[in-house]
Amino acid sequence: MTNEQYYHGTGRRKNAVARVRLYPGAGDHIVNEKPLDEVFTRIHHRHRIMQPLVLTETTDKFHVQVKVAGGGISGWADAIKHGIARALLAADDDSYHSALRKAGHLTRDARVKERKKYGLKRARKAPQYTKR
Repeated sequence: MTNEQYYHGTGRRKNAVARVRLYPGAGDHIVNEKPLDEVFTRIHHRHRIMQPLVLTETTDKFHVQVKVAGGGISGWADAIKHGIARALLAADDDSYHSALRKAGHLTRDARVKERKKYGLKRARKAPQYTKR
């Protein structure tokens, strides 16, 4: 598989960064050199990852190979989704662009954890008030 032609896309979410390769043809989806079902045990994570392929009706045209690092499982799923959407744009001459844009798969989700502030227990949680 090293000298096969592929399409590349980078996806990001929270602290997770996914480097996605789309290979033409049917095959197994691989995440960090393991099958997709082994890495993502929750069904909604798997559905979220496959959304761009289902939307563009290319589930049987490509198989995905991903290396993802940083963050947790939820961040990984969204980063992979973002990377697949970007790789699909590289694979086709912008015929998927409007559908992917409308579904929100091309926009990087900028929400990240807010930093802890001094005098507070977390970003916004104050210590419990005691009257006496």
